Amino acid sequence: MTPAHTRSGRPNALRAAALALILLPAAALAEKADKDKPTQIEANRMSSDDARRMSIFEGNVVLTKGTIRIVADRIIVRQDVDGFQISTATGAPAKFRQKREGKEEWIEGEGMRIEIDDKAEKVELRERAVLIRDKDEVRGDIIDVDTRSEFFTVTSGKSAVTSANPQGRVRAVIQPKNKPEDAVPGTSPAAAPAVPAAPSAPSAAPRK
Repeated sequence: MTPAHTRSGRPNALRAAALALILLPAAALAEKADKDKPTQIEANRMSSDDARRMSIFEGNVVLTKGTIRIVADRIIVRQDVDGFQISTATGAPAKFRQKREGKEEWIEGEGMRIEIDDKAEKVELRERAVLIRDKDEVRGDIIDVDTRSEFFTVTSGKSAVTSANPQGRVRAVIQPKNKPEDAVPGTSPAAAPAVPAAPSAPSAAPRK
């Protein structure tokens, strides 16, 4: 078996999609069932190095696994001797999306580099990283997400520097929670109905 082989589409032809069904990371930001779904990758080009346990997908790469969707310019999939895999997506930016468990809500993220670690069950967004959950949004240089607990940390850095943020500090927008649907602004709860007073006891008759 040769250590590597390469497949590429013909120039000026319709974009050929390299479709692979492989066991990609079981990590899931929220939708737990995603880890049991097959992974599909479409790309313009694919190369595979069996000796290094590595596959490279390039050109308008789209990865789907259950509700997970990653769009990138390039995705590299590496597998260790125990079968655990690390997927590294790069783009300008690479984008990530996944449905939250038990909710009609999505987690969305982007970064110049996105790494999904199957064994550690973590997702890392790097360089101009953005994470949006419901209507809340955080931005920083690096965002690390623990996919088991949905706990994340954000680190500042050079890639977060903009004209509006010259120090590259972490920035977050946290929206207020919605009020209950039955609550009407400016109204007070209705007063409880008055309870009629109990009748007084009859007075004793005078003694003769």
